[in-house]
Parts: sequence; C-alpha cells; structure tokens
Amino acid sequence: MWKNGFSSMSKVLLTDSEKESKDNIGDENPTRGNWTNKTEYILSIVGYAIGLGNIWRFPYLAYKNGGGAFLIPYFVTLLICGIPMFFLETALGQFCSQGPINVWRTVPLLQGIGIATVVTNTIKGIYYNVIIAYSLYYMFASFQYPLPWSACFVWADSNCSAPAETNRTQGFNSSRLSTAHQALTEKFWDEEMLQRSSGLDETGPVVWHLALCSLLSIMIAASSLFKGIKSSGKVVYVTTTLPYVVIIILLIRGVTLEGAGHGIDYYIGAKSNMTKLSEIEVWKDAASQTFFSLSIAMGGAVTLASYNNFHNNVFMDALLVCFVNHGTSVFAGFAIFSVMGHMAHIYNMPIETVVTEGFGLAFIAYPDTLAKLPVSPLWSILFFFMAFTLGIDNLFTVLEVIITSMTDGFPDVLRPRRVYLCVGVCVSIYLLGLPCVTRGGIYWVTLLDNMTANWALLVLVILEIIGLVYIYGVNRIIQDIEMMIGKRSFYFWLLWRVSWFVITPCVVLVILFWAFISYEPLTYGLVEYPEWGLALGWCINAFILIWIPVVAVMRLLRAKGNLWKRLKATCAPSDNWQPFLEIHRGERYAAEHCQKTAEETQNDDVD
Repeated sequence: MWKNGFSSMSKVLLTDSEKESKDNIGDENPTRGNWTNKTEYILSIVGYAIGLGNIWRFPYLAYKNGGGAFLIPYFVTLLICGIPMFFLETALGQFCSQGPINVWRTVPLLQGIGIATVVTNTIKGIYYNVIIAYSLYYMFASFQYPLPWSACFVWADSNCSAPAETNRTQGFNSSRLSTAHQALTEKFWDEEMLQRSSGLDETGPVVWHLALCSLLSIMIAASSLFKGIKSSGKVVYVTTTLPYVVIIILLIRGVTLEGAGHGIDYYIGAKSNMTKLSEIEVWKDAASQTFFSLSIAMGGAVTLASYNNFHNNVFMDALLVCFVNHGTSVFAGFAIFSVMGHMAHIYNMPIETVVTEGFGLAFIAYPDTLAKLPVSPLWSILFFFMAFTLGIDNLFTVLEVIITSMTDGFPDVLRPRRVYLCVGVCVSIYLLGLPCVTRGGIYWVTLLDNMTANWALLVLVILEIIGLVYIYGVNRIIQDIEMMIGKRSFYFWLLWRVSWFVITPCVVLVILFWAFISYEPLTYGLVEYPEWGLALGWCINAFILIWIPVVAVMRLLRAKGNLWKRLKATCAPSDNWQPFLEIHRGERYAAEHCQKTAEETQNDDVD
C-alpha cells in the first residue's frame, strides 16, 4: 500500500514539476512549452525550409528549364500546391500541439504515416549530418593560403596537373575518377576529402577527418537542441540570418567579376527560353522542387508549428515562409550564376559546360572559381560557412521531429528526460552515419538521399492527402483552422478546397508516374551501383512504408465489431483528437465527444 501510494505521489510530483518547469513559465502551454516569441518560430521554420537544395539544385533547374521562364511554373505550383499543403500541415500541428505521429489521431488507421515520417527523418539525419561535415571540412581547409585545391600540393598524386595544363573541355563532373586530367578541385574532392573508393562494393576504412567533422556537426546540433525550442530558438537568430548576409556579400562580389553578366543571362535573363513552358517535364521539375524544398510530408512543419500559441495566425505564417523560401532560391541563383559566368569566361568555355548541380556545384565548380579570386580564402570561408549554417538549420528540425515524436508518445517518461533523449538520438545518428564517412561513403550518401527524398516521400504525400482530405474531411479541417484564426468566407476556402481535393493529388500522381516511367538505375556519375546496392535502396523504401500497413492491421485487430465497423471506427478521429489545452476545445469538441460516446453506446446495445 505504501509502495502504491509513493508511486502515485511520485507521478503527481513528476507531472507538477514538468508543468512548472522554469523554462516554460509564462507559456500558454506550460506542459509542452511554446516559442519564446513569434520571431523564433519564423526563423526556425524558414531555416528548415531553406536548405542546401535552394543553393545547389534550384539554380541548375532554372538554367536547365528555360531560365526566367522556369519562374512561371515554379511560382504557379507554389500557389496551387505548395502553399495549400504547407498551410495544412502547419495548421494541424498548431491545432493539436502534437508531433507528426499524434497528428494522425485524425485517422488512427493511417497513424503508420507518422511513424514512416519519423523513420524518414532518421535516415535523412544520418546522411545529412555527413553532408554538413563536408562543408565543415572545406571551411576548415579554407583557413590557409593558397587554398589547398588551387595547386598540386602534398595531397596530389603524379597525375595532378597545374591549372594551365588541365583539360577542361568536358566541364566539371564529380565522378570522373578515371579521367587522367581532372580539375584540381575535382581531384581534391575525390582523392583528399572523400578518399573515394571505386564503388559501393569497396567500403574501405573510415576517413577520420570526415568522422571528426561529422562528430562536430552532431555535437553542435545536440548542444542547440538539449532544451528543445527554448535553446534552438536562440541559435536560429544566427544560423538563419547569416546565410542571407553571406549570399548578399557573394552576390556583390560576383556581379563585379568579368563574365558575370553572361552567367546571369543564362540563369534568368536574355537567354531565357519561353518555349520550355510547353514541356511537361518543366512543370514536373517545378512541382518536385516545390514539394521537396518545403519538405512536404517530412513532419518538420507539423513539429515546429505544434509549439505555437493556439490562436497564432498560422495562415499568414505559411504564406510568408513559402514566399521567402522560393524568393531565396531565386536570389541565391544570382550569386551562383554570376560566379559560373566568370568561370566560363576565365576558361573560355561555353557556360553549359561549367553549370552543374549538387555536390559538383558546391564542392567542385564553385570552389574552383573562388580559388582564382583575390583573397580567395575569405570567399571560400564565407561560402562554406553559409553551406554549413543552411545544413545545420535543417538538421535541427530533422532531429526535433524525432525527439518531439518520442516525447509526445511517452510524455511522462521522456519529457522530463529530454536532455538524455537528445543525446541518445544524436549519438545514434552519428554511429549509424559512420558507413557514410568511409572511403565508399559518398555512394551511401547518394543512395540514401535518392531513395528517401524521392519515392517514399511522394508516396507519403499521396497518403497524407488521402487521410486528411478524403477521410478526415476538408470540412473538419476548415472548422479546426477557424477555431484558431476565426471565421473566413466561402470564397476564402474555395482555393484550398480545390487544391486539397483535386490539384495537389493530381500533381503528385503525375510526378510519381513520371518518376516510374523515367526510372534509371542509380549511378554516381559514371560509377554504377551493384545489384545488391540497388536492391538495398528499394528495401530502405520498403522499410519506411511498411509501418503504414502494419499499424493499419494492428488498429483493425484491436477494434470491435465486424470488418466494416472496425474500418469505420479506425477511420474516425480518436477521442483524444482535440486541442491540447481544455480552454481551447470549446463547445464543438465537447459536443462531438458526447455525441460519439452516445453513438458507440447505442451500437453496443444493438450488438
């Protein structure tokens, strides 16, 4: 008896101490905590939305798809698909003050989507931390003059050629290890930084400078997240704003370089090709970049918005973040292409031979030009520091999705022990990422990135639309949102209804169908992946998605009645789908709960 009484008293004390945590004093929701102010939320979610893809993928897509003409489908898809989905996710997260697993109390049958989201973030955290380590290594390497990739120094082998002797007629390619005369920056990337092996079959030993940079990256993330949004909200004042300062500095320097205007013309200028608008692939690329850039169905928007005050104007926040995200992509492109134009000028090459994307742009093409500038270490440090801050901001939210989902699932046990949970998650991410910092690590990074950021994510977007829009229902969604931001007219909701019901699912299905018909086996440049590597990639996709049918079957087995009644019960919102705080639930949720209880009682009597 004494033992039971002590246990009960300890539970009460634990709950009280949790609610009265000094970090959450003054918050609307003292149990979970809220953002200290609106600025911290906006900076955090902007930092999450704007990642490395805005710098090293969008400019290339714009150039590839008609230059300035690409802005038309890019912003059209933002308006009709991107903003509605981003608004939907942030609104539901703010409404229930829960992470991406518990938000599926809306449709318990599909709660596996939330688990799949957490698994996706775990995999992304593994390889994304390694990409940040690449930026850190280059930033540290830039603290010397001349830059180590500007000439054949001690790291180079006998095949290294001076810049004047290097054959650049084939442009830049991050995969031509077999080419006799590679660009110095490409050789530095392959042979010094990555110490790249011949393929996925040859994993090789750990590359220790990458392992240490990866450790530093995850330690920075852990130290920023140990108090949750209360600590990360302070860090984003630096990590979200500084990239803009650096982009402005690089842009000012870039446009003063000879040949910069030629590069900008190809990016968004006189060389724009409006006829590209008639090609479906251009619209597919615009929609894909919009979804992936805003990280739709990744759970980050839900997680960050769940710490808002209940009556925060989530609609205006969604508009602001989406337009800032797309505007940043366009703005950063000027800084990138001004330098690409200068590169084409100094090597007397067509600009299409120097323009690339991804690792080739960030770690080969751009550093090559920076090495030719006066005071080259300064520009290199700025560029890679910008890449680091863009990456670490995204990693903050990826880790927060995992931690928040776990603390929401087991609040009594894990919420008071958040510091230990944060350390445990970060250590696990680091250890699981060690294969990515071996000599074959770049092949693992490419495999994980392509498999998690494409197929599985598109399937999750489709299922999210089915669950929230078609099962939970648009009318319920609108009623939930209006409880937070007030009543809106029928015409206000018309665009959202059309987008959620028709446009977005059709666009995602087209992208998914296009991905299937245009599928080609994954390669890293000229290096082909072995059959077992490709099979492993598809197994990763299966591991992400398998949680959806597993949870659905478990829910059906636990429900009562015949199959139809079980299906109907698991597709209806659960009893605890409601605003977190009782003062925000109002008559609507109280009435719905009573009605649902009465209906269940009546059905049991009939049975």
